[in-house]
Amino acid sequence: MELGLKGRSALITGASKGIGLSIAEHLAQEGCNLHLVARSKGDLEAARERILGKHAVSVAVYPMDLAERGRAKVLAAKCPDIDILVNNAGSIPRGSVEEIDEDRWRQAWDLKVFGYINMSREFFRLMKARRRGVIINVIGNGGERLDAGYIAGGTGNAALMAFTRALGGSSAEVGVRVVGVNPGPVATERLIGLMQKEAQTRFADPSRWREFEKGFPFGRAATVEEIAATVALLASDRSAYTTGTIFTIDGGMVNRGSLI
Repeated sequence: MELGLKGRSALITGASKGIGLSIAEHLAQEGCNLHLVARSKGDLEAARERILGKHAVSVAVYPMDLAERGRAKVLAAKCPDIDILVNNAGSIPRGSVEEIDEDRWRQAWDLKVFGYINMSREFFRLMKARRRGVIINVIGNGGERLDAGYIAGGTGNAALMAFTRALGGSSAEVGVRVVGVNPGPVATERLIGLMQKEAQTRFADPSRWREFEKGFPFGRAATVEEIAATVALLASDRSAYTTGTIFTIDGGMVNRGSLI
C-alpha cells in the first residue's frame, strides 16, 4: 500500500534496535527522511548504515540520553521541521511497589514518561505553528492490563495513555494528530533475553525460552514488523481522521483471562 509519505521527515526515539529500528525501516521504505535518536552512538551508526544500504533517504543520528533534562529542547532546535514524531525510547523494570525504590522508579519514568511528555511538548509547539504533524507514542499494553508485579510500568503506561488521549483529543483544532500504540509482547532482543533468563532459572536451559510463548495469543509474540506497519499507517494521511486514541496490538491479550 502506498502511504504517501515520500519526502516527509520523521524523528524516532529508541531507534537503534527493536521496534524503533523497524519503524525507521518502514518509514524509510515509504520515502521518509529520518532522524534517529538513541543512547548508543555505535548502534545508531549501524542502524544508519543498514537503512542507507536499502533506501534512498537521508538519515541523521543523535546519540543522547532523553532522560536528561533539556534534551528535548536540543532536538527541537536541531530538527524544527519534523512531520512525524515517534516516541519509543525507554523501558520500565518489573517489580512490586516494595521492590522498585524511588531512585529506580524516577530513573525509569524520567526516560519514558517524562521523556515522551517533554518530546511531545516541544514538537507539538512546532507542529501547531505549522498546523500539521503527527505524534505517535509507542506505550505498551501494561497500561491496560494492570499488574502489581509491574506497577511502575503499568502506572507509567496508563499515564502516557491518558496524556495521549488528552492531547490528541484537542490537537485536531490546530491540525496536529496525536495517537498511541500499545504493543503486547514483541519478539525484541530484550524480550527474548528476559525469556532466556527465565528459562535458565526454571529449566537450567536458556534455549527453552520459546516454551513461554505457548501462553501467548496465537502461540507467539508479535513481530517488530507488525508494530512498525501500524505506526507507518497511523503516520500517513490514510489515517488523517485518527487522533486522541490508542491502538492495542497484543492478540487480544488484555481482554482474555489468565494466560497460564
